[in-house]
Amino acid sequence: MGEASTTFAPWLARWELQPDGEPFQTPYAGNWLLPVRQGGAAAMLKLSKHPEDRRGAETMAWWAGDGAAKVLAHDPEALLLERLGGRRSLADMARSGEDDEASRILCTVADRLHAPRPESPANLLPLGAWLSALKPAADAQGGLLCDAQATLERLLAADEEPCVLHGDLHHANVLDGGDRGWLAIDPKGVRGPRGYDYANILCNPDGETALAPGRMQRQARIVAEAARLPVERLLQWLLVHAAIAAVWCLQDGFDATAALDIAAMARAALNP
Repeated sequence: MGEASTTFAPWLARWELQPDGEPFQTPYAGNWLLPVRQGGAAAMLKLSKHPEDRRGAETMAWWAGDGAAKVLAHDPEALLLERLGGRRSLADMARSGEDDEASRILCTVADRLHAPRPESPANLLPLGAWLSALKPAADAQGGLLCDAQATLERLLAADEEPCVLHGDLHHANVLDGGDRGWLAIDPKGVRGPRGYDYANILCNPDGETALAPGRMQRQARIVAEAARLPVERLLQWLLVHAAIAAVWCLQDGFDATAALDIAAMARAALNP
């Protein structure tokens, strides 16, 4: 494992883990992950110094394996999760004729995550703060981003009970847990109106799929029905989410074209 073995060494010793594969990094956040075994059980060790990952680890521990992968151990820099070994992929389903079913599965997982539980995780970030990069971008660029910011302000001002959100619910963040069903990973530790969590389904599993002719309109109906949301409310959240996704892409040096196109489609659907 070379240099990576040194990187993981403190947690391998502390949690009595044995490496069970090669380490790898996530493409965007650059977090290190290592397949491991703990007492013979397959697990995944993740290292991160991002605040949202720390909040996410606390949120996953609070879910206690109900709708999400089980947390076996965590500290401010590391998270040890059960390793999910199912072979099915929601992204593959969406691309191969099972798009409707993939969307419904994501909505079912969201329902489990949003279910009321005693108390709440500590240090959750309000959704408005999580999306705070949108306003300065809207002030600077106007147009589509300004419309998205105005929509966000109206949605946050609505009298809707907040819940614990995943914050980044999409096809790659819900995995096949075999007998345990479909389970979420990588939440962001956010609290706000539940409608936000469904918007990202319409932006995924990739830009090409999301922008295919007629796809947004069909999946908006499928998701709205499964999520028990008005289609208009879902499209409003889609406008907001696609816009902030574009802002984050630009901040991180990625191509924002697909996100901006999705935001424009959502705005057009809201204003036919």
